[in-house]
Amino acid sequence: MDIYYIDRSSGEKKKELVAGEKLMRWTFESRPGMFFLEAIVKKKLISSLYGSFQNTYLSRRKIDKFVSEFKIDLSESSREHSKEYRSFNDFFTRKLKPDARTVDSSADSLISPSDGKMLAYQDIDIDSLYQIKGSTFSLSELLGSAELAEEYRKGTFLIVRLAPSDYHRFHFVDDCTVASHSNIDGDFYSVNPISLKSIEKVFCRNKRELSVLDTHNFGKVLYLEVGATFVGSIVQTFKRNSGQKRGDEKGYFKFGGSTVLLLLKERSVEIDSDILRNTALGFETSVRMGEKIGCRID
Repeated sequence: MDIYYIDRSSGEKKKELVAGEKLMRWTFESRPGMFFLEAIVKKKLISSLYGSFQNTYLSRRKIDKFVSEFKIDLSESSREHSKEYRSFNDFFTRKLKPDARTVDSSADSLISPSDGKMLAYQDIDIDSLYQIKGSTFSLSELLGSAELAEEYRKGTFLIVRLAPSDYHRFHFVDDCTVASHSNIDGDFYSVNPISLKSIEKVFCRNKRELSVLDTHNFGKVLYLEVGATFVGSIVQTFKRNSGQKRGDEKGYFKFGGSTVLLLLKERSVEIDSDILRNTALGFETSVRMGEKIGCRID
């Protein structure tokens, strides 16, 4: 089954180009593929080894084909030519030019933490969150803490899925301080919708990192990065013990697609109606880092 999303800028429904689609469908939609997944692919060692290869000079050969296939606009990158990258991972974690993304500066605006495809849920049931329509998990499983999960009952839950073709750096959504940061060990399942339909509780089973943000305008926000197949590592680049500004880089994912999750407390934000409507209809919405996705509730 093809994957469709709503292009936010045009409102049109578009088909997503999936990297390695044939292999992914074999892996998640066949019995031999699922055996291969459970026995080998989800393991940390395999992700680490494949991720290490993406750091080699030989991996540079994939860049031009990847750019062409997924129509990546390198003119917005700080290095515009493929030959300027030392490896595929160097390209994959590329920085953008300072003016490539506009960060909404209004104190009332909640911004997207990254480029990607977004699902949004409000007034959430913390015992039954959706990773995709028809597949649920509990917030306490995701966070590893029933006490922390309880604080977000009837709150807002945002999923931003980064495909391999996306810009893979993630950013702070408001002026804030990082009150705490922790790592939760796990596997490396794919976070593509093909996988999410086949594997239960992927977000709870994958490696993830959790930051508690004390924000200026949206209260206590939980910010999670979820690892995925062949994501060699999640790299945090922010300076500890210092204030952060909205739009500042928080970190990046190495090779692979992955996900950023946000949790906000009840009556702290109203997510934009188009994103909520698309989610209710079963479609992700394309977003870009820095754009407004919701409004503060006073």
